[in-house]
Amino acid sequence: MSVTASGGSAAAPNRLIAFDFDGTLADTFRWFCDNLNEVAARYRFRRVEADETERLRGLGARAILKDLGIPAWKVPLIARHMRALATRDAGQVRLFPGVPEMLADLDAAGFRLAVVSSNSEANVRRALRASAGLIRHYDCGASLFGKARHLRAVARAAGVEPAAMLAVGDELRDAEAAAQAGCAFAAVAWGYNSPEALAGARPVHLFAEPGEVAPALAGSNGRSYCPVRAPGTTEAPAPLPNGS
Repeated sequence: MSVTASGGSAAAPNRLIAFDFDGTLADTFRWFCDNLNEVAARYRFRRVEADETERLRGLGARAILKDLGIPAWKVPLIARHMRALATRDAGQVRLFPGVPEMLADLDAAGFRLAVVSSNSEANVRRALRASAGLIRHYDCGASLFGKARHLRAVARAAGVEPAAMLAVGDELRDAEAAAQAGCAFAAVAWGYNSPEALAGARPVHLFAEPGEVAPALAGSNGRSYCPVRAPGTTEAPAPLPNGS
């Protein structure tokens, strides 16, 4: 069941929904963990042991950088290398189950969809496959802590105020970027940061699975909701329960 945080509320109906990609639409956490220690050896920061993963999921990006001993000057170098690895392995990336249906349902409900990501647009489109055409705005290549200006740019491109946009992501830095951009934030519990950590950021929604997103957001904006056939599928999904 999705959770609406008591302390958060959208300032205006969300006409535009801007999704993060890695950990929100695409299941890349295992890939990230599998490659992290190779990158640690290359850039000389602390290795991460398997039993540390859950602890690190409870930390924000800045706290993780400090924990691993990564100085600020190395961050752009590491990010560039990780993007190169992501391009190398782009064919391995898959969307989370239910994401194509979620995007199709939101589009059918009249929302304008966007992706704001530190990954490349080519990688994002490749993973989205048939769903790529549902995304009206792509703003990719954001720096680790530079998503706020990309969110504002998407709002301008869509012709809406940031207050009429909802950012959806799986990390605490996504929540920070949304606050800086002046838009509401909804969190997903299936990505990089833990649900407990995300709840502390006071999102307007905390979704447990992709199937909760369209019913909750369509309902909160006074829209009718009817599941539709996702791009590339042959059957429409079963009706989803309403509620948030």
